[in-house]
Amino acid sequence: MNRQKSFIDEKPTLYIVATPIGNLTELTPRAIEVLREVDVIAAEDTRNTRKLLSHFDIHTKLIAHHQYNENESAQGLLQLLEEGNQVALVSDAGYPLISDPGQCVTQLVIEAGYAVVPISGANAMLNALVASGLPTQSFLFYGFLKPKETMQIQELQKLKEYPHTLLFYEAPHRIQKTLQNMRSVLGDRNICLARELTKRYEEFIRGTISEVLEIIDKCKGEMVLVVEGKKLEDEAINDPDILMQKIADYIEAGLSSKEAIKKVAKEHGCSKNELYRQYHEQS
Repeated sequence: MNRQKSFIDEKPTLYIVATPIGNLTELTPRAIEVLREVDVIAAEDTRNTRKLLSHFDIHTKLIAHHQYNENESAQGLLQLLEEGNQVALVSDAGYPLISDPGQCVTQLVIEAGYAVVPISGANAMLNALVASGLPTQSFLFYGFLKPKETMQIQELQKLKEYPHTLLFYEAPHRIQKTLQNMRSVLGDRNICLARELTKRYEEFIRGTISEVLEIIDKCKGEMVLVVEGKKLEDEAINDPDILMQKIADYIEAGLSSKEAIKKVAKEHGCSKNELYRQYHEQS
């Protein structure tokens, strides 16, 4: 068992410091204080971090800790702690360890009996989730899907039955193919694509996968994809009679057939084009 009292134990500490994901004012006063007071800052990219430190007039010693030197660097950071140094770990943006390096060193430091203390701050995944309009009570953060299409489809098939909201990071040059694979495997679910979070061109695109695909080729920048989980009533989606009855109910309530079909498609995460076809075949 490992029991840590962060504000009582007087032992060398590894601070996991969240940095801004776009807007520099996201760096908290506590983070600034820690980055000034530690002996060493270990950064994913020292060039990016040096710009951040310069903005806040922080002159702490900076060393590299990234995925290509992670194992060797982890041993070096542990040695710094053993020598009595206080160390901060930062990534290029947001929280270290969240789809970024850091897991190796935190495990090593904990096993050696030193403290690991998180310093709160910005996180792109959580920003996207709370503004998505999708359920937040339970969610699964998956990070990046595999770039190879066959492997990505296998991953999505494993996630298909989860009722939780799903969150992914994705690169702009892969987003179109990823959305196409999601529609194929998961169905035409409601999603929110959040891009350029906290930056000047921050944007949230909410709709079905098909609707977002219509404009996705114009979207650039860092992206977070929030995807609706499997609905309990999804089993009914394949029953045309149930869907047609819902459309009829909305029309009776005053909606046009086009509005009713779009609403039912969104509620059930299915293709509105397919519903149009089924509806007009039965009309």
